[in-house]
Amino acid sequence: MDAAATERATVGPPAWLPAFIPSFDGLRGVAILAVVLYHCETRLAGTFVERFIVWGWSGVSLFFVLSGFLITGIILDAGATKRFYANFYARRFLRIWPVYWLLLFLFYFFFPFWFSGWRWMLHEVVRAPWLYMLLFVQNLWAVALPGAIGPTWSLAIEQQFYLFWTPIVRRVPAHWALLPAALMLALSPMVRLYWGNHFTPTHTLTHLDGLAVGSMIAIGLRILPWTQRAWRWVARAALLIGAIGVALMLHHGSPFTDTLLAAGFGGMLLTALLDQAETRPSLYVRALTCRPLLFVGKVSYGLYVMHILVFTVIYSYVELPIEKLHWGVAGNLLIVAVRVAAAIGAAGLMWFNFEKPILGLKRKFAFA
Repeated sequence: MDAAATERATVGPPAWLPAFIPSFDGLRGVAILAVVLYHCETRLAGTFVERFIVWGWSGVSLFFVLSGFLITGIILDAGATKRFYANFYARRFLRIWPVYWLLLFLFYFFFPFWFSGWRWMLHEVVRAPWLYMLLFVQNLWAVALPGAIGPTWSLAIEQQFYLFWTPIVRRVPAHWALLPAALMLALSPMVRLYWGNHFTPTHTLTHLDGLAVGSMIAIGLRILPWTQRAWRWVARAALLIGAIGVALMLHHGSPFTDTLLAAGFGGMLLTALLDQAETRPSLYVRALTCRPLLFVGKVSYGLYVMHILVFTVIYSYVELPIEKLHWGVAGNLLIVAVRVAAAIGAAGLMWFNFEKPILGLKRKFAFA
C-alpha cells in the first residue's frame, strides 16, 4: 500500500457531516430551473424576471461545484478499495452515458424518422459530428452543435474532469491534494484573461472554477480539524465573495467573475451542509428540501440533457398555436409554463422508467 493509500485509510469526513444530504437535491433543483428558464429568455423579454433570468447560465457553475465536491469526496472516502478505478468509472458510466446516448438516439434517429421519414433521418445522421460526441470532446473545438445537443458541452467537461482529476486525488496524499485543486482554481481565470481568444467559450480550461471550489471544500473538510463554527465563517466569506461576483456580473464582465460566482456557490453548498447537520433545520434547508424542489433536483440530470429537445418537439403542437393567438407577454408566459411543465414531466417519466433502473446497477460496482 502506497503512502497516499495509507493516508486515505485514516482520512475521512468530520463526524458532524451528514451521510445523506437532501438539500443537495434542492441545490440541483435551483441550478436546473435557472438553466431551463435561461433557455426561455426570449419568451420572458419585457417581464420583470428578465433581468434575473439572463444570468441563469450560472446554474451550470453550481452543478460543477456540487460535482466537484461529491466526486472528490467519493475518491477520498474510497480508501484503499480494490478495483477502485473499474468501479468508479463504471458508476460514472451508468450515471452519464445512458441518458446521453438516449438524447443522441432521439435527436438523430427517432424524431427525424418520425416527423420526416428515413431520408431526412439519414441526412441528420450523416451530418452529425459523431467522433467529437462519442469521445466527449465537442466542447474543445468549434463544432456546430444543434440547439438540443448544445447542453452536452458541460457533460464533456465532467467526463474530462473524471479522467484527469481522479488519478491525481488517488495518487497524491490527501494533505497535498489542496495544492492541485488550488492550481486548478487559479488556471481558469488566467486562461480567460490571457488566452481566452484562443479557446472555444466552452473549453474545459475556462470552466474549472466550480469543479475546483467543490473539490477544495471536499478536501478541506477531511484534512482540516476545524469546528463547525469555523466552517460557518468560511461559508460566510465565500458568500460575500460570491456577492462581489454578482456585482461584477451586473455592471461589467470580468475574467474573474466565474471564479467569484463559484466561490459564492461553494458558500451555498457549505451553508447547506452545516444547516443540514443542525438538529433543527434552518429556513434555508427547509426551502431547499420542499417536495417540488427535491423532485426537480432528483430528475435534474435528465431535465438538463433533454429540456431543449422537449422545447423543440412541442413547438408546433403548443407554442405555434399560442403564437398565432397574438397574446403578447401573456402568451409568452403561458408558453414558458408549458415548456417547463413538459420538460419536468418528460424528465420524471425518464427518471422512473429509464434512469432509476439503470442506476440500480451501481450496486454491482460498490466500493468495498
